[in-house]
Amino acid sequence: MASVLRACTAVTALASIATAPVAAQLADTIAEVDPFIGTGGEGHTFPGAVAPFGMVQLSPDTDTSCVIRECYAHAAGYRHDDPTVEGFSHTHFSGAGHSDLGDILVMPVSGETVAMDPGTVVAPGYRSRFTHASEQATPGYYAVTLDGPKVRAELTAGTRVGVHRYAFPAAQAAHLIVDLRTSLYNYPGKILWSGLHLSADGTLTGFRETRGWAPGRKLFFAMRFSAPLTGHALLDRDKDVTYKGFAPPGRGTDRLAEKLGRALEARLDFGALDRPLEVKVALSGVDEAGAVANLDAEPGDFDTVRARTQTAWRDALGAVELDAPAPMKTIVATALYHSLIAPSVWSDADGRWRGPDDQVHHAQGYTQRSTFSLWDTFRAEHPLLTLIQPERTTSDVVNSLLASQRFSPHGILPVWQFAGRETWTMIGYHAVPVIADAYMKGIRGFDANAALDAMVASASYAPYGGLGDYMTRGYVPIDREPEAASKTVEYAYDDWTIARMARALGRNDVAAQFDRRATFWRNSFDVKTGWLRARRSDGAFRAPFDPTAINYGSDYTEGNAWQYSWFVPQDQAGLFRLLGGDARAIRKLDAMFDYDNSKVDYSHAEDIAGLIGQYIHGNEPSHHVAYLYSYAGAPWRTQERLAQIVTSQYKPTPDGLSGNDDLGQMSAWLVFTALGFYPVAPGSNEYVIGRPFVAQAKLRLANGHSFVVNTRNLSDANRYIGSVTLNDRPLNRTYLRDAEIRAGGVLTFTMTDMPNARWGRSLSSRPYSQTTRLAARTSANN
Repeated sequence: MASVLRACTAVTALASIATAPVAAQLADTIAEVDPFIGTGGEGHTFPGAVAPFGMVQLSPDTDTSCVIRECYAHAAGYRHDDPTVEGFSHTHFSGAGHSDLGDILVMPVSGETVAMDPGTVVAPGYRSRFTHASEQATPGYYAVTLDGPKVRAELTAGTRVGVHRYAFPAAQAAHLIVDLRTSLYNYPGKILWSGLHLSADGTLTGFRETRGWAPGRKLFFAMRFSAPLTGHALLDRDKDVTYKGFAPPGRGTDRLAEKLGRALEARLDFGALDRPLEVKVALSGVDEAGAVANLDAEPGDFDTVRARTQTAWRDALGAVELDAPAPMKTIVATALYHSLIAPSVWSDADGRWRGPDDQVHHAQGYTQRSTFSLWDTFRAEHPLLTLIQPERTTSDVVNSLLASQRFSPHGILPVWQFAGRETWTMIGYHAVPVIADAYMKGIRGFDANAALDAMVASASYAPYGGLGDYMTRGYVPIDREPEAASKTVEYAYDDWTIARMARALGRNDVAAQFDRRATFWRNSFDVKTGWLRARRSDGAFRAPFDPTAINYGSDYTEGNAWQYSWFVPQDQAGLFRLLGGDARAIRKLDAMFDYDNSKVDYSHAEDIAGLIGQYIHGNEPSHHVAYLYSYAGAPWRTQERLAQIVTSQYKPTPDGLSGNDDLGQMSAWLVFTALGFYPVAPGSNEYVIGRPFVAQAKLRLANGHSFVVNTRNLSDANRYIGSVTLNDRPLNRTYLRDAEIRAGGVLTFTMTDMPNARWGRSLSSRPYSQTTRLAARTSANN
C-alpha cells in the first residue's frame, strides 16, 4: 500500500544529480545512508536502530494516539514534523501503508516526582520535546536529547535485542517508564492482556496480547539494567478485566513482584547515577523464557552490540558499492538500507517461533522470517535480495513461507503477514512469484516439489478472493467479488510463475494447467475500448465505466484502469497486440504520463501518491510501466520517463519518498533503476534495461563474483543510452539475463543527449519473457 493523495511535480533538488562532481573511488555505502529519508511526508519509515532483517526495530514514537493525530500518518511511530517524543518502542514497520506494532514503550524521566501518564503533546507527563539538531541516525544507531528530562538517549539493536543508553543529569534521580498500554494505531480494548514480572536478579520480563491488524498477536520480552533498582511500582490501569484464558508464564518462587492485567505500566527507580544507564531488551514471539534466552544469545554492552551491528550493516550494504554525485549516492544508499530491513527474523535463537495457528513450532536448518508485504515486495524487493544477499537469505524466506503454509488454518501461503500472523491485506497470492523467481534463478535450500505443491494449493483455495469463480469462469466477477479486475490479472500473473516452475521441475501437467490460467487476463480485457475492465457474472463488462475512477473496494485495488490495464508482466507482447500494435501502445503510455489531472479529484482515495499524469509511482501497480516502452521498440522513451520519475519522486530529505516505502519496494525500485535495469516480470530471469543514474556501481554477488556497472558521459543533458556493452561486447538487446549478472562481468553504458532510435528497436532485441518471445515473433512474421 502507498499513501494518501499527494500529487508530485518535478523536484529541482535532483535536477543536477548527474552533473555534480563524481567521487574518485567507490564509496563505503554505510557512510552514505540517511535513515531520516522517508520519515516525513508519507514515506512511513522510521529513523531508529535495527540490524539487517532484525526482529527488533528500536525507534522513537512521536505519536501513538489516534485522537491527537491521524494514525495513518504515524504508521511507523515517528513523523519528522512532530515536536515531541512519547518514548522508544521496540517494533516498527518500515514504510507500511497500515499501522500497528509499537511494542514495549520505554521512556527515561528524571527528578523526584514522576507522572505516570503520557499526557498530551503539550501537557506535563513523560512525553518530552526535542529538536532535530540533537538527533543523529546511522544504520544500527539513533540518538536524541530529550529536553524535558534533559537526558541524552542513545539506541542500538542486534538481531533479537535492543539496547538503550540514557545519560541522566548529575545528582538527579533516574527513572524509567515501561508502558504496555501504548501501541501504534491505538484504540480502547486493543491490548487484550499483559503481564510484568520482576525477578530477584533484577530481570524484568513480560508479555502482551493485542487485538490489532493481526488479531491475537502475542509478544514477550526480557529486560536487564546496568544499575540496580532502588524501587519500582507496577500499575494496572484496567483492573476489572477477566483473565481471557491466556496462559501466563510459569511463576517461580524468585518473583519479587508480579502483575497481570490488561493495561500495565511500570516505574523503575535507579536513584542518582554517576554513569549512563544501559537497558538491554530482547523480544520473543514464543514465551518469556525465549526472550531471556535471546537476551543471553547476544552478549555485550551497548558499544559491543552497536559495533557488531555496524559490522553487519557494513557487510550487507557493501554488496553494492556506489560512485555517484552526493545527492544520488545518498538516496540510492538509503534505498539499499531500507531494502534490507524486512522480511524480519521471527524465530528465537533456539529456532522456536509462533505460527499462524498460534502454536509454537521449530525452524530446523533455517531462520523463520515474517513481515511479508507480498503485494508490494514481489515486484523488486525480493528480486533484489536474490542478487545482493547470500542465497541463505532467500532460502530462509522461501522456507518461512512454506512453513507458514503448512501451519495455516486455510493451508495457503502468506498474503500480508507479520509476527507470524495473517492480516489478509491486499490481493493475489504473491508468495508464489517470490518462490518461483528464487527457484528459476537457481536458488535452492528448500524442497522444490513441496514448494510447488504449496503454490498450487494457494492458487486453488476457492473461498479466497473469488478464486472459485476465477477457476471456473476464467475471471473474477465484480458482482460476486470486489476489486475483480485487479484480482483477475494478478492471479493470471501468479499462475504464469507456477507454470514456469512446474515446467522446470518436469511437472508438465501442472505447467499446462497454469499456462492456460495465465491467459485469463484476456477475459477481463475489453478489446473494444482498450481497457482492463471488471465483468459481471453474466459476462458483460460493468457500466458505467470511467478509467480514471478510484474507489476503495471497487473494480480495482488502490488504482484504476489506467494503471491496471498495463499489468500483464507475463505477456506484454500479447497486450500490445490487443491494443493495436506498438505505435498505439506507445501513444497510450504517453497519454498516461501526460494526462491532465486538473479536473480529477482523488482527495477521497487513500494510497494514491506520486502522480505523474495517471502514472502513480507511490503505489506499486505502476512500478513497471515506464519500462514498457522498451517492449514496443522505443527504449529511449523509457529513458525519458525514468529521468522524469527519479527526479520527481526521490529526494535526499525527510519527505524524499513520494509514497509509503512498503517494506522496501519503493526503495528496491530505485536501487534497480539507478543500476540501469529492472525485473518487470519476476520469474522470467530477465531484467529490462532502462538507463543508469550512477557513474559506477559494483555488485558483490553471493557466489563470489562481481558485476560492475560503468556509465560514461553521465549528465543531466545526456539522459539517453547511445550504446551498451557487456564484457566489452556490444549489447543491442534491451534486457539482461539473470545468468549474465551472476556470472560476473562489466556492463558499460555510454550516454548521449539525443535518443538512439536504432538501439533496442528490433523485435529480437526486446525484453519479452521467454515463454512469449517465440509467440510474438511468430505473430509478427504472420
